[in-house]
Amino acid sequence: MAERKVCLVTGASSGIGLAVALELVRSGHTVYGAARRVNRMEGLRAAGGHPIAMDVSRDEDVARVVRTVLDTQGRLDVLVNNAGLGLHGSIEDTPLEKARHLFEVNLFGAARLVQLVLPAMRTQGSGTIVNVSSIGGEIALPLGAWYYASKHALEAFSDSLRQELGRFGVRVVLIQPGIIKTEFEKGTAQELRDVSGHGAYASMAEAMAKRAEQAFSGKSKASDPLVVAEAIREAINSPSPEARYVVGYLGRLLLMLNRVLPDRAWDRMVTGRLG
Repeated sequence: MAERKVCLVTGASSGIGLAVALELVRSGHTVYGAARRVNRMEGLRAAGGHPIAMDVSRDEDVARVVRTVLDTQGRLDVLVNNAGLGLHGSIEDTPLEKARHLFEVNLFGAARLVQLVLPAMRTQGSGTIVNVSSIGGEIALPLGAWYYASKHALEAFSDSLRQELGRFGVRVVLIQPGIIKTEFEKGTAQELRDVSGHGAYASMAEAMAKRAEQAFSGKSKASDPLVVAEAIREAINSPSPEARYVVGYLGRLLLMLNRVLPDRAWDRMVTGRLG
C-alpha cells in the first residue's frame, strides 16, 4: 500500500473533483475536499474524507483552508488544483468581467494555493502539486477562447513551476482530460445560445450548441470522471510521475491532430459545418 498522504482537492463537490477525492480516500490517504457547496460533499464525509468550505476566488477562504489543514495535520503532501469554470460565447460577445472572473478561478486561484502550500512542502522536502488542465490547454475551438486561454496559461504556469521546484523535492503534474461526462458541461449549449445565439455568430453558436448536446448526451462516449481520478492517484503514488497525463475520450487523438496538422488545416477541421 502507498504511503498515507495528506491531500487537499479543490472543486470537490462534483464531477472530477469529487471522483478524485473519493479515489484518494479509497487509496488510504487523508483527504480534504474543498468547494463552495459543502452540502454536496456528504458522500465524501461518509467515505472518511473531510469536506471544507472554500471559494477559490476569495483569498481569505484559500488562506483559511490551507491553514486549517496544516494546523490539523502538521503537513500537506498533495495539492490537487481542480476547481474551474467554463465560459462559452464569441470573444466579441463575452463581457470582459466574466473573462476576468474565469481567470481568477482557473489560474489565479490555483496560483494562490500553490504559493500558500509551498513553504510547508519545501520544509518537508517533498510534495506533489497536481494541476487539472484540459486538452484545451493545448488546443482551441471556436466560441471558447477565454476558457482555452485560461488553460493554456495554467499549462505554462505549471511548466515553469515544475522547473522551479524540482530542486526542492516537490513534483508538479499536469492532467489533460479529454471529453469527460460531468456537470461542468451541463450548461454549455444554453450558454452558447444565450451569449452568441442572436447576432453575427448565431449560426456558429447553434451548431456548437448542438455538438455539445450530442457530446454529453445519454449516448455519449464521454469518459467517466473516474479515469481522471485514477490517473491522479497513479501520479501521486508514483516515485517518478510523468509531467503530463492525457486521459479520457478523444484526448490523445485531438492532441495528436493538433500537433501534426498545419494551423489552417486544424481551423478547417474544427470550423467545418459551423455555418
